[in-house]
Amino acid sequence: MTKIPRRTDDDCTAEAAADRREFAQRQTGVALEHVGHTSLDPATLAGNIENFTGVAQVPLGLAGPLKVDGEHAQGDFYVPMATTEGTLVASYNRGMRVTREAGGIAVSVIDDAMQRAPVFRFASAREAREFGQWVTHHFEHIKERAEATTRVGKLRDIEQYAVSRFRYLRFNYTTGDAAGQNMVGRATEAACQWIASQYAGIDRWLLSGNMDTDKKFSRLNTLHTRGKRVVAECILPDRLLRERLRVSAEDLFAQRQISNLGALMAATNNNGAHSANGIAAVFIATGQDAANVAESSSAIAHAELTAEGDYYYSITIPSLIVATHGGGTALATQRECLEMLGCLGKDRANKLAEIIGATVLAGELSLSSAILAGDWVTSHETYGRNR
Repeated sequence: MTKIPRRTDDDCTAEAAADRREFAQRQTGVALEHVGHTSLDPATLAGNIENFTGVAQVPLGLAGPLKVDGEHAQGDFYVPMATTEGTLVASYNRGMRVTREAGGIAVSVIDDAMQRAPVFRFASAREAREFGQWVTHHFEHIKERAEATTRVGKLRDIEQYAVSRFRYLRFNYTTGDAAGQNMVGRATEAACQWIASQYAGIDRWLLSGNMDTDKKFSRLNTLHTRGKRVVAECILPDRLLRERLRVSAEDLFAQRQISNLGALMAATNNNGAHSANGIAAVFIATGQDAANVAESSSAIAHAELTAEGDYYYSITIPSLIVATHGGGTALATQRECLEMLGCLGKDRANKLAEIIGATVLAGELSLSSAILAGDWVTSHETYGRNR
């Protein structure tokens, strides 16, 4: 087997990338002409990619202005969206226009937590129960050991779950402007090492027992939050819905109930239309970990008819994992997109979360209205590539 070429001295260079493109051509017969064209400085990519070979370019579109009435994001924003799906940017743009004319979208960050969930095994269930009591009693000591590894991470609390002879501990942290998965892993490992040195009787422990649910949906996160818990809400006048979207508030409300039934029967994690679309597009544009869409796209849509016959609509996103520092946010194009939103750097993560929450609501409204008005297929025929 021929190994992919690597340079032991410095592997993030233009020369090393060229070596790998030549290797790929020899192995596959495909010349990576476009993959090799990039404005990125390879030296800036250490820590973001291994075996750097080139780039996979994704088209970027702007939607907006999106009017946000948040506690951290205030005013109009032009939202960068990276996607290859025709009609997606146009649909979100339409939703942003209507919600702007309705006065904007109010957004609130309700909660904030990032987890690591180690598991401890004992000789019996009774011993596991006693360990749990010890953990509760020694929380402040555990917190001290965990927080000694990080400047910004703070251990809020430790949830406990018992099954058989195991005790699962779900450490909940705030992580500042970082997404924080690596941060909380390092902090929790230090805490667990201290626990193991202090408590006799632990048969074995693992840093993750899979209850932290990295990059997968879980009902636990829907109830308890992972990342930011964001609620976006808007009241849309019936008159505006009829004029702009060719639907009534009453018909939209009826459709919402039908969609709720369908989601219930399908046992889906989302009773809305397509929150993953907007979240993925903004994630890719702004340097978020795209795999976090698996849990971040979980959403709860809710609607009411007001006494005046208008449409109250809200989207709750319980597991929105975003960062404005670290990871891919410092890369050149991603940094520019964050700067365009005013979301690069310190004390900006909640602002980005509010903008994404408002973006999701705009997209949900647009697609739901298109389905109801019969525009869904025709819009794809017009704006998308029908292959």
